[in-house]
Amino acid sequence: MSKRRRIDWLAVAGLLVGLVLLAAVPVIAEDAGAAATEKPRLDIYGFIMLDMGYQAGRNDPDWYDVVRPTKLPADANQFGEDGRFFAGVRQTRFGVKGFIPTELGEVKTIFEWELFGVGDDAGQTTIRLRHAWGELGHFGAGQTWSPFMDIDVWPNSIEYWGPSGMVFYRNVQFRWTPVMGDTTVMVALERPGAGIDGQSGASSEWANVQGRFPLPDLSANVRRTGTWGHVQFAGILRRMNWDDVDADSVELSGNALGWGLHASGVLNVAKSDAIRASVVYGEGIQNYMNDASNDIGAKNNSDPVQPVVGEALPIFGMLAFYDRTWSNKWTSTVGYSFVNITNSNGQAPDAFKRGHYALVNILYHPTSNVLMGPELQWGRRENNSDGWSYDDFRVQFSAKYNFDASIGGK
Repeated sequence: MSKRRRIDWLAVAGLLVGLVLLAAVPVIAEDAGAAATEKPRLDIYGFIMLDMGYQAGRNDPDWYDVVRPTKLPADANQFGEDGRFFAGVRQTRFGVKGFIPTELGEVKTIFEWELFGVGDDAGQTTIRLRHAWGELGHFGAGQTWSPFMDIDVWPNSIEYWGPSGMVFYRNVQFRWTPVMGDTTVMVALERPGAGIDGQSGASSEWANVQGRFPLPDLSANVRRTGTWGHVQFAGILRRMNWDDVDADSVELSGNALGWGLHASGVLNVAKSDAIRASVVYGEGIQNYMNDASNDIGAKNNSDPVQPVVGEALPIFGMLAFYDRTWSNKWTSTVGYSFVNITNSNGQAPDAFKRGHYALVNILYHPTSNVLMGPELQWGRRENNSDGWSYDDFRVQFSAKYNFDASIGGK
């Protein structure tokens, strides 16, 4: 009874937040002041980037050019032999930002894409949407960074996928920023989604359940910025349902509450160095992480009618990187990231449990628009309970050529 009541209150809370955001729409012009005097402006930007290198180990061939512990082999016979050379231009990016003055303030938009295929296009060089976002005053809508994440803790590295223990997610959302300035506050209703581990050793029928999300995810953050850097605290709340679609005597339907707390920040040190760090903990928030497995795992149950139940898997992630500027021509980054999942007792022995990620580089900047240099990378996968672990080492060289131009404006 108590669990049913908790889920009902979550539905009511989500509805109330939505009504508050809609009721607040008429106040967007409060801080707009007089109409902007600037003319409309269009910023075009992006870069061409080459990545090539040597992988001492092996991984899922669809992810040949990135370090993802979840895509490393789960047993001794997976993905063939060790030793691969890779090359590609999939990090190449193109974007357009628009700035349109109106009587209510400036309308800001961004449309950005890259060539790194995922999902059905995994392993391909193809167009992939990054940002499709617009905002006016305190309100924004479209697809961009989730308020639950902090993009500023991303290190100055050349490996594409990034730290495994980082909260990293561009999501479709409606966002309200009631407080702006040195202190900012954001609240958003985000598109829900989650993964269910259907490889339970307890019941093969668990693979036939279908996910359902009756409410949007609710996320928020508070950030304080100064000359010293910034600190941010964020949280998320989400509801996940799954339905048993098989017409048999076994009932596997259920639901779970997902939640997470995230603290992050950047500390400026010396003249132009920076320490970037974050720590996150929660349950059922795996799809907001940069590299993690499923949000829901199977748990064995003694009831023959419901031999398996689902539970939101606890997850912990962290990262710590140091960005060093040696001169106006040379920079380096060194750091480590870690993600750990508390597996349920119904998950397979080779289910993903823990991922490690580390790198060090030395990068040359001959001009403000060109970057090149080598990077040494390491990833490690550890399984749930079969004792398997796998280390992967890579050396990557990248060359990046930026472009940008503005049309219109003053």
